[in-house]
Formats: sequence, structure tokens, C-alpha cells
Amino acid sequence: MDLRVPFYKMSEAQQVQLYMDNLTTIFDPQALFSDGTGAYRIPPEPQAGETVRLRFRAGRENVDQVVLVFGDARYDMPKVSNDRLFDYYEQEVSLGEERVEYYFEVHSGHMTCYYNSVGVCSSVENYYNFAITPSFTTPDWAKGAIFYQIYVDRFFNGDTSNDVETDEYFYIGEGTNKVTDWFQYPREMDVRQFYGGDLAGVMQKLDYLQDLGVEVIYLNPIFVSPSNHKYDIQDYDYIDPHFGKIVKNEGQNLQRDEAGNLQISDGNYPNKDATRYICRVTDKENLEASNRLFAEFVEQVHARGMKVILDGVFNHCGSFNKWLDRECIYEDSAEYEKGAFVSGDSPYRSFFKFREDAWPYNTHYDGWWGHDTLPKLNYEESPKLFEYILRIAKKWVSPPYNVDGWRLDVAADLGQTAEYNHYFWKEFRKAVKEANPNAIVLAEHYGDPTEWLKGDQWDTVMNYDAFMEPLTWFLTGVEKHSDEYRQDLLGNADAFFGSMRHYMTRFNTQSLQVAMNELSNHDHSRFLTRTNHQVGRIASRGAEAANEGIDKNLFRMGVLVQMTWPGAPTIYYGDEAGLCGWTDPDSRRTYPWGREDSDLIEYHKELIRIHKEHQVFRTGSILFLFGEYQCISYGRFDDKERVVVVLNTSNDTRHMDIPVWRLGMVHTSRMASVILTDYSGYSLETKVYTCENGTLHIDCPPNTGLLIKDIGNLS
Repeated sequence: MDLRVPFYKMSEAQQVQLYMDNLTTIFDPQALFSDGTGAYRIPPEPQAGETVRLRFRAGRENVDQVVLVFGDARYDMPKVSNDRLFDYYEQEVSLGEERVEYYFEVHSGHMTCYYNSVGVCSSVENYYNFAITPSFTTPDWAKGAIFYQIYVDRFFNGDTSNDVETDEYFYIGEGTNKVTDWFQYPREMDVRQFYGGDLAGVMQKLDYLQDLGVEVIYLNPIFVSPSNHKYDIQDYDYIDPHFGKIVKNEGQNLQRDEAGNLQISDGNYPNKDATRYICRVTDKENLEASNRLFAEFVEQVHARGMKVILDGVFNHCGSFNKWLDRECIYEDSAEYEKGAFVSGDSPYRSFFKFREDAWPYNTHYDGWWGHDTLPKLNYEESPKLFEYILRIAKKWVSPPYNVDGWRLDVAADLGQTAEYNHYFWKEFRKAVKEANPNAIVLAEHYGDPTEWLKGDQWDTVMNYDAFMEPLTWFLTGVEKHSDEYRQDLLGNADAFFGSMRHYMTRFNTQSLQVAMNELSNHDHSRFLTRTNHQVGRIASRGAEAANEGIDKNLFRMGVLVQMTWPGAPTIYYGDEAGLCGWTDPDSRRTYPWGREDSDLIEYHKELIRIHKEHQVFRTGSILFLFGEYQCISYGRFDDKERVVVVLNTSNDTRHMDIPVWRLGMVHTSRMASVILTDYSGYSLETKVYTCENGTLHIDCPPNTGLLIKDIGNLS
């Protein structure tokens, strides 16, 4: 066009052409999207040497160029398709053996931006690059699976003949105590209080768990151990007969005089007199019978289509452990070799770090955090210990037990150095996966798990940083132990999304999809108690205060997020029934059989049903759609489904304009409510919403959580 012609002399066609030539595209960064799910990485878990197709989404006719920066290579991505809202760019790349990082560079007019795992950025931020680890897969059965954590002693007593008896043995300064009132609250010193829960009890409640919708049962430790928590393992080779089967019950308990004092023949080693305990937990008849019962238990669980994972405590053992034998209960047995505490010639001497040559009865060994009841295992100096534990790792995921994986206690603390820890868990993973390729390796971990989730160590972690903590701060303002209250974090949408956005990038997508998303567990306060916005522990406030001022609707909102967030929703036994409690030990109350909150149980059933009906909750993408003080909204979507979660924790009706077009919903889409929770309870009543210009305009009532889904177009 001849621009020397004055505008007023141009024809109408020339004027239109001039306008079109000078039209500036309004760039919309909210349209940009990619992630590691199967819709944008095909296949989502590629093997070494495989070709993978990476996809990127941008607004329709909204960008000029998308460049994939893949390792050291740059690819100008071709546009391969579009729909009414978006253009899609794709590029195939070949993988080698090593982990590779990538990001996208987007050009629109004179503007350039970058897209990585945290979203749109104005500059390259390598910390947030996408990454592919070739051949790293996590079990499909665990992706978005409903886990149920059971602290066995407190779940259900199915066999009273195996109960720990009062004064059966001596532990940490006193005799054991058999609690006869199932509903008695835990004591401040709870370690030797036993309520009688056992594997038979779990087996008798499998109908309940199946009806609830549970897919995976995670058991806190069940190996031979003197405590109710069993994180002080006595014998890794056997299930504790107090949880299993006692077929031989000889000997006697510790005795007391008329004044109530224990009568002990050897003040240094009182458990030499605990002959009934010695029989129960060292006699092979009891041990083998308990292992057989456990194999039967797993078989029954598998027959129902569910899985079982065990708690592996490999950082430390217990002072009762047969390798150490601090209690001298194995010392006189012909079936067991001498423990390292008893004799310097013990075959297990290298299993522990002794600081002095002071045998027999050498008390100078390293304990975890200085606790002599939790002797630290000395892997660096004991190849024999290393091989023994790897054998244990394989044993329980192999026939006849066929367990479906391990949860690993304090996993990052195992060795004396980080380098050794990484080496150990690489070998542990190899051993487990060779024995059972579909087993999961899931670790307890706080902080950035990146170095552990590179495909050669853990599959995933207990998700504190990218689930429990941000959610509990937003909904309750209370720290996960109920030790601190933060008014500035209560209802703070920016802090919630900021934490989630940052910490979720620390996971590979396949690790995030199987991450254990808990509201509560055995180490922290019950989430329902946190809804009272109070700081406290059983010692300072008393147990009853944990039940006071709770907000069941706020709890239901937490469950709504739990069942719709990326990861494996994990219910801590009794949460679904309204159980309260301050942090450990009060969070270890017994399941309230006969006193359950039936409405909360039904609410869990409905949300679990909804979770299972929608594959998008297991493997779909997530986008944060709306956030302001006390209000958040996010969407889950894939090629087939689009759902939106809305939370209003304020006392006022709040208007929200939610850009559901970002999920792929066209201007004339309709949405319908699936489930709603508010102070009156919960409702499954359907309400239809119409989206205007790709935006859901909603007046959300006070203190309301809402799940809505796309039901199609008006046209």
C-alpha cells in the first residue's frame, strides 16, 4: 500500500487494509499452558531412548512463535491444531538415558515471555524448568488412589487373646498398661498404653473400608516392637504377635508387691523376668503364626481389589531389637545369636556405632536424637546390615506376603551423610522393584524432595509442603502440630497459591500424582481440631479442649480440596468419623466405633465416589483460577472433563468471576454443581450455571465449598 496517499483520499478497502496492517494483537498470557500430564507430554512417563511428543497451548491466533528449549537444543514448534479457543503446538524429541530439562519461549509481536513449571515468567528461571527423567514410572494403581492410614493399636480389637497385658514387660521406666476403656483418651506418656487393636480387627472392618471407598491400606509399623507405635523395631522378620497370633502363651508377667511396686530380680534388666513377653515375641511358633495371619490378611485385601503398604523404619531400630538386645531377652535363647549390647563378639556388633569398648553390656552406642531406646543403625560400617535390610525390603513385597510397597520413616536421616543416603535408597529401590515392579516407594520427608525424586530412589513423599501445610494455614491459620497460630495466613489466597505453586514444581508429575495428601496423621494434630483456630497440646490444654470450638464445615471444605487436588487423598483413620485430637500422642485416639459422626462418614463416601468417577482427579491438569482474601477457586481438566472447585471461607456472600475458559470451556458452556458444603451440612442437589464469555459469574454464599463440572454447550 502506498502510504503517501492521504487517509481521506483512500478508498474504503484501502482504509480497512491500513487498519489491519497496523492492528496490534492483544497478547493473553493466561491462555498459555503445558504440564507433565498425558495431555501435554506423550507418553507421560517415557522410557530411555523413546521419542516423546511435547505439546504447548496458546490463545487462538495469539502468538507468533513458540520455541521449545530442550536441554541445549532449540526447536521452533509447529502449530498442529486448534479449537475455538486455543492453538496447539507440538514437537517430538528423542530421549537419552539422562534426565533432561526444558521450557518454552513464546513470541508475540515485540513481546517475549517464558513458560515453565510455575507458569509464565518474564525471564528464564532454570529452577522451575520442566524435567523428564527417562524410565521413571510410578505405579498406575497409586495415581490418585484413596489411601487409608491405620494406627493398628487404635483401630479395632479383633482378637483379645493377643492383647498386651498390664505389666507384661517394662518399658521406659514403667510396666505396660492394658487399657480396658476403648474410649479413654491417650495419656501424655502414651508409649506403653495398649488398647488391643490388631490385624484381626482390621480384617473384621474390611467391609467398612471397602464401603467407604478405600483403595490402599497404609499400616503404621506392625513388626515386633515394645511400643504401641512400633517405630522401635525389635524384629524386622516377623509381625508382632500382639497384632498377629499368639498360639504359645507360657511364662508370667512382671509381679508387684502389696504396695504396688514391681518386683524385679535384676534392677538393670527387669525384662529378664518378663517371661510371658519373651515367649510371646521370641518363640517361633508365635512369630510364624503371625506371619501366616498377615499373609492371609493381604490376600483378603487383594481379593477386594485393594492394596497394602507397610511402614519401614530403617533409620533406627529399638533397644529391644534382637541385634542389640539391650533388654537381654534373647541372651539365654539357643535360637538367637548374642546381641551387640551383650557381647563384643556378636555378629551384629557392626550394626551399631559403639563409642567405647565396654563389653559385656555396652551402653555406649549412638541413639537417634540421643535416645538410647532408638539405637541408630550403622550402615556405613556394616555391609552385613545393609544386605540384611535389603533382604527385608524384598521379603515383604514378595510371596507369600505380596505387600504393595513401603512408606519410609525419616528416610533422609538414614545414614551419616547425604551421599550415603542417596546410595542406600538407590539400592533399596532396585531391590524392591526387582522383587515387585509395581510396588511403591514412598518416603516421609519435609522440605524440597527434588534430589530424591529423580527416578532412582523414591517414587514420592508424604506431601506436607505441597498439600497439608498450605491448606491448613489457609483454612485454619494453625500449624500442623497446633503449636502456632498465624492470622496473616488464615484465608490468605496469595500465600496458599504461592506455596502450592512453588512446592508442586518440586515434584515430577508422576510423583505428584501419587503423593500422599493428608489432612492429619499420627505425628500431627487432627485437622478437625485445627479448625478451632487454637494452639495447644494435651499437656497444656488437656484432651477435652481438642474437641471444643471445632468447625465441621471447615473440615468438610478441607476434605473437598483433598479429594480434588493432584495426588493420593489419604484419610487418617477416624478423621472421616469426626475424631479430634492435639498432636502426638493425642492424635492417636481410638476409632470411635458406635460413636461415629455418620454425616461426616457419608460425606466422605460421596466425595470418594465423585473422586473415583472422574479420571481428571487422578491424572488431570490443574489451574489456579481465582484468589482473593478468604476465597479461592481452581480447576482440574483434561481432554474429556473440566471441573471447578470454589471455596468461600468468609461470613459474606462473595462474587467471583472465574475464567473457566482457561480450562477449555467455550463461551456458551454450562456447569452443574456436584456437591456443596456449608454450615447446614452438605448437598448433592444440582444447580446449573451458565458461563458468559468463558467466565463463570458466581455469588458464592458464606462459608461454602462447591464442586461444579462442565455439562456441555447450550448450542
